[in-house]
Amino acid sequence: MKFFHLSDLHIGKQLHHYSLIEDQAHILSEVTGRVKELAPDAVVIAGDIYDKSVPSAEAVSLFDEFLTALAEIRPAVKVLIISGNHDSAQRLDYAGRILRRQNIYIAGSVPSGKDEYLKKVTLLDEFGEVDFYLLPFLKPGYVRGVFADEEDVPETYSDAVRRILGREEIDTEKRNVLISHQFYTGNGNAPDTCDSEMFSVGGIDNVDISPLLPFEYVALGHLHGAQQVQVPSVRYCGTLLKYSVSEAAHTKSLHVVKLGAKGVAPEVEQIPLHPLRDVRRVRGELKEIVEHASPDNRDDYISVTLTDETDPYRPKEQLEKVYSHILEIRIDNTRTRKRLEDFHDEAVIADPLTIFSDFYQEIQGRALSEEERGYLESVLEKVKGE
Repeated sequence: MKFFHLSDLHIGKQLHHYSLIEDQAHILSEVTGRVKELAPDAVVIAGDIYDKSVPSAEAVSLFDEFLTALAEIRPAVKVLIISGNHDSAQRLDYAGRILRRQNIYIAGSVPSGKDEYLKKVTLLDEFGEVDFYLLPFLKPGYVRGVFADEEDVPETYSDAVRRILGREEIDTEKRNVLISHQFYTGNGNAPDTCDSEMFSVGGIDNVDISPLLPFEYVALGHLHGAQQVQVPSVRYCGTLLKYSVSEAAHTKSLHVVKLGAKGVAPEVEQIPLHPLRDVRRVRGELKEIVEHASPDNRDDYISVTLTDETDPYRPKEQLEKVYSHILEIRIDNTRTRKRLEDFHDEAVIADPLTIFSDFYQEIQGRALSEEERGYLESVLEKVKGE
């Protein structure tokens, strides 16, 4: 069994003020070409199809073109899609029955009632059946109706995932693959993150990977850097493109997963991708940076750090003459470093929960109670979701 593991397409995203729709069309075309070349059994997309829950018309059009191109490939390839935290579950679920006829399976919403279960897609190869379980992004509140008749309902993200998976009748004699979009941690260790990702205050959306370990492979979405979580079979594939300056050092690749017989560890091949434009950091004096511009790099998205000790003449105008996509211009020299050293107290960017807790302590003369803290966490989580 061979399948592509994709996630976090974020179609419609902007990088600073630049639209990435042309870059995304280019990279999705490369993926389509690889599907034709390598003939996988399935293409898995682990959430965050769009960058916004209400995507633009051009974003919807681009994803439609991508799915249409995949559906036209012969031999036919299955496409398995779940929603992420950026997606509208209801919008993704639209026309799901019709799309199934084209071998496109979409799980936008998690089970919300006791008679509902995860969508399961079964594929067949020379070693037998492989069951793919589609688990869209969830919050504890999304699945409380599933456990309404029980004494307790899930209150944490970890409990919600564990109990949703626990009620599935998973045949462990078969090979099983899970597709999920959450922030998973192993042994309490958080994976590497990037500036372009969204997380909840206080780490309340962390999910322990223990319920995932029985699966042969877990195709994760949510994080933009490719990495495994505790074990090689639980893996974030990362984004196809660099979506922030903090990802400039990433090497983006297409993950091709190969499942052998039951009990044999999966193989993951990472095929390098070729973006239309790179995202780069450049550092040095203005003259040096301008001279390094070439036809191969002048259209890249660049973050510039100037180290000139004397202020150069109109640096932005000079840079714009040779680089077409400047993201930001920073200054780092003796003068600016001295200014930073003059601040005796190091500036710490705290999360909103910590800031409000400190403010409350100072004004009220006491710390937040557990009940007050829990209420504040729920309010902040609701605001973030909107």
